[in-house]
Amino acid sequence: MLSYAFKVLKNKEYKKVETEDFEDPTELFSEILIIALTKQIKQGLVSDYIDYTDTTSSIKGKINITESINSQSILKKRLNCIYDEFSPNCYLNQIIKATSNILLKSNISKQRHKKLKRLMMYFNDVDLIDVNSINWQIRYDRNNQNYQMIIGICYLVINGFIQSKNEGKVKLMDFEDEQKMHKLYEKFILNYYKKEYPKLKVHSPQIKWELDDDYSHMLPKMQTDIVLSYEDKTLIIDAKYYGTNTQKYWNSQTINSSNLYQIFTYVKNKEENLRRENIPHEVSGMLLYAKTNQKTQPDEDYLMSGNKISVKTLNLNQDFNLIKEKLNNIADTYFDLK
Repeated sequence: MLSYAFKVLKNKEYKKVETEDFEDPTELFSEILIIALTKQIKQGLVSDYIDYTDTTSSIKGKINITESINSQSILKKRLNCIYDEFSPNCYLNQIIKATSNILLKSNISKQRHKKLKRLMMYFNDVDLIDVNSINWQIRYDRNNQNYQMIIGICYLVINGFIQSKNEGKVKLMDFEDEQKMHKLYEKFILNYYKKEYPKLKVHSPQIKWELDDDYSHMLPKMQTDIVLSYEDKTLIIDAKYYGTNTQKYWNSQTINSSNLYQIFTYVKNKEENLRRENIPHEVSGMLLYAKTNQKTQPDEDYLMSGNKISVKTLNLNQDFNLIKEKLNNIADTYFDLK
């Protein structure tokens, strides 16, 4: 799931990640990071101009007169200087080193521990920062875009680990933050269809509200998770990762009403978008829940005002081939691709 979410399977180096069995997420994170760093080190670590301050007998950069006087270093024929150097000791590499330091303290295999420790030799000149102070709002450009997947893994590692009070060990905690897991789940499904179904148009567009007078002040954005299109058919998938995927109404379990209203609204507005553009269309919607421990798991198809609305469940706690089979069946059945 992580492999698809971060699009790493497009590179041959990651093929074994797709097929290898990992005992826990720690081993998977470590393996992906080792492969990514090995490749990045061959290409060269990103460097940046880093500001330094030093008191020296030779002038470098700009002289800090105020500090030189206050520290009385000027009396010793030394000056406080501010200068910059092009160095790998940049923020991105500091995040990687901090993440690797956590993994090296965790219970990963000896082989992966050895590989990761060897890779950290290339980070000797990089400072070790406090993981609690990391600002994850990072801008990527042409020079550092290869780091995006690596930093994504670092984010999952750092936010998924906690320090145990026993013997200073580090262990991986459960990902209980539904918001983070929801985004990962959504990204996984989107990228899975992008990779495995090149025939389909796979994207996540905003749907325009069909208004009678074009007045849209304060209306929320209709931002889709996954939209699959082929010829005249469109399937809007809303990925849902919750602790519970049904609601209790009196003594019975029902589909979450707000989720159902949302997908129905998406479908009807998308259908009207296409109708107004005179484009042949058949629009359907699907709520695709990640399976929970609840007894009742939704697996339903409804016909609502001429549109098919499905509510399905994807079991992530099974062999990945079975997960693929479920996702393949959704696309193959709806678009008649078999």
